[in-house]
Amino acid sequence: MKMNSWKLLLFCGIPMIFLFSCISKEEISVLKYYDYDFTLPLEDSVKLIADSAGYSLYSTIFTSAHNKKVTGLLSIPEKATEPLAVVILLHGLGDRKTVDYIQSGHDFFIKNGFAVMRIDIANHGDRKEHDYEFELTNGYRYWTRDIITQTVFDLRRTIDFIQTRPEIDSNRIGYFGISLGGIIGTIFCSVDDRVKVPVIALAGGNLSLMFGVDALKDDTKDFFSIIDPINFVTKISPRPILMINAENDEVINPITSKLLFRKAKEPKKIIWYQSKHRDLPIDKAYPEGVKWFQQYL
Repeated sequence: MKMNSWKLLLFCGIPMIFLFSCISKEEISVLKYYDYDFTLPLEDSVKLIADSAGYSLYSTIFTSAHNKKVTGLLSIPEKATEPLAVVILLHGLGDRKTVDYIQSGHDFFIKNGFAVMRIDIANHGDRKEHDYEFELTNGYRYWTRDIITQTVFDLRRTIDFIQTRPEIDSNRIGYFGISLGGIIGTIFCSVDDRVKVPVIALAGGNLSLMFGVDALKDDTKDFFSIIDPINFVTKISPRPILMINAENDEVINPITSKLLFRKAKEPKKIIWYQSKHRDLPIDKAYPEGVKWFQQYL
């Protein structure tokens, strides 16, 4: 599975004192940051681009917050009974909605009768505008943070779009996000309860720990307040959350995944695979997601 390397959560050398300090930190109320105008016109367009292999594939474009255009793909299984449950599927850093491991997930969900909605993360895929480095500690770190926050808005608008589609049961929306898509998705699913069942893969919390001894500074905590899943994850409950992680993850430190799972409320479940970040066995991970959706969605 191809995924770009990034420095987001390489905290192996962080003293445990910072871990426990961040755990005991009072939760910041930042949920309202992601409020937006629900009545904002979608200005959407939908075009059938393929009708084979057991599903119809539509190219979609709609308008998000901050007047951003979101590019997506909507797949509708041909033989399933409508209206359908849908899974929103989001890729990782540096990839796009058609990358191989996302296509594999798409195929798993279609085979099991789910509609699938894929979008590009901001400044990814068909939405690419700049080649700036995605970096939260140096360089254009506020621009980087905006990539995350904008995509949360985009995912909320994705649901607005889904609610216009007669083929889809908008009361049965699931989410499956991988790596950066898991981090963004934790925030998204926390602030938007229209997502009924989230599956978060290869993600963690306490992002400020990448700053080492500066992790406890107010400026650092303020910067991460609106993009750290640890500040949001409790709001997913009472909806069921499944986390899927790699025991030998060299990108997302397993400690941060454990911290995020600990902060999440019941009902919850975590699955660990003996793999690295890029070697996650998707042939096992996606079926676990299918079972989770079949049980709860």
